[in-house]
Formats: sequence, structure tokens, C-alpha cells
Amino acid sequence: MAQAPNSTRLILPFMGAFYENIAQPLAQLGLRVLVGGLLMIEGWPKIQDPFAMAGFTESIGMYPGWIWSAVLAVMQFIGGAMIVAGLLTRPVALANAVMLAVTFWFHWTHPYGGLALTQEGMAAAQAVGQVLFTEDGLRNLAQDGGAVFLHQVQSKAEGFSALSTVAALYLAAFGAGPLSVDRTVLKREF
Repeated sequence: MAQAPNSTRLILPFMGAFYENIAQPLAQLGLRVLVGGLLMIEGWPKIQDPFAMAGFTESIGMYPGWIWSAVLAVMQFIGGAMIVAGLLTRPVALANAVMLAVTFWFHWTHPYGGLALTQEGMAAAQAVGQVLFTEDGLRNLAQDGGAVFLHQVQSKAEGFSALSTVAALYLAAFGAGPLSVDRTVLKREF
């Protein structure tokens, strides 16, 4: 008698049904909602003005910028909604993974820089103190010119882009899971 694939590799074989029927479907749903939702949040300003990123897309070599700007807006907002719903998840996630990989490359190759303020800017910020800056603002900018703050922003931009790329690749490779339009309505995946 053949055993289920999970039962031969699990230390606690009785957990197999829980993993397959509850944990994995909910984890895939959670990942889809997170990835798709974040894409929608990032895409919302772009969908409101689909040609606003034309200059940026051309600056990284994608011509004509107005087309790529609109494609980016649709991929992020509409594609994010499709990922949340689990509709045509694999191709949409793959397209977004490519876009997210370009985003990671951009953050990696175009760092924010070391300082937000020059020495004169730090002196001016400290001189005006609480009149123009909050206590947090002074701590983050005036004392070190924003070096620590910019390092944190750079680290988060790179990390978020890398994590999002891998998460989208996971969805492209493994699909939407059982709690999706692909499997419940269409009864198949792309």
C-alpha cells in the first residue's frame, strides 16, 4: 500500500492532513493577499496618473516611457488585484516578479546616498532646532546629516524589493493555492 507523499517525510505524520488542508492553503492565501495588496498600494498612485512614470522608465532604458509607465501602473494595481483574487496568478505573478526584480536592481544600483544634509545644513538645522524640526527630525537629520536614516531607507528598499521578488516568484512557481479563483471557479491554473 502506497503512503501519502507527506507521511513518509514528516516526523509527525498525523500532521500531514493539517498541513495540506489548512496550513498550506491559508499560507498561500496570506502570501497572495500580502503581495497583491502591497502591489495595489504601490500601484494606486500610478493608476491615477498612468503616464507619470514615463521619465523614470526612460531613465532606466525602457522606451517609449509613456507605454512602460502605463504598463507598470496596470501591472501593479490590476495585477495586484488579480493576485489577491488568485486569478491567472502564475503569469501575473511572473510578470510582477520581473518588474520587482528590476525595482531591486534599481535600488541596488542607485543608492540614496550617504547624507541628506551637508555640514552647513546640519549646522543650520541645529541652530534653528525645535523651531523647524521635531525632536525625531533633529535626531535623524541634524546630528549625522541623515546618514543613519538614509542607510535604513536604502536597506528597507533593497530588502523589500528582494523579498517581494522572491514572493512573486513563489506564486508564479506554485500557483495561487486552493483558496483562489483559479482553482475554485476556473477549476484549473494557467
